Amino acid sequence: MSLSYTKSDPNQLRDFAVEAARLLADRRCEDVRLLDVRGLSQVCDYVLIGSGTSDRQMKSLAGELEDLGATHAHNCFRSSRDVSATWIVVDFVDLVTHLFEPGQRAYYDLESLWSDAPDVAWQRDEPPASGGG
Repeated sequence: MSLSYTKSDPNQLRDFAVEAARLLADRRCEDVRLLDVRGLSQVCDYVLIGSGTSDRQMKSLAGELEDLGATHAHNCFRSSRDVSATWIVVDFVDLVTHLFEPGQRAYYDLESLWSDAPDVAWQRDEPPASGGG
């Protein structure tokens, strides 16, 4: 069992992280990865990374993530973005989400930082219902 510092219910937290990953994919983010960093990070349990296609998409998605968090009782602790919105961080404490412009993502290469972290399967067996986004 992985060491976790969260006070959240582990199953509910995982469900929220999976739904957040699906939201990124549903909104056309590319190369979405959900990493289980329990036991590797003293800061959070999951890291979610996705590449956006535009600053507008990424800004909109950051707001949608905050709304999703509120519906799952995981309120956003902090959201931060660089001036040109090439990297947006939405921090839910137990889940930290990074939305990158592809060039910035390659430069910071968070996947290498968390190379020991296993990927969490988040993909649906069937496509999402049409509507929204």
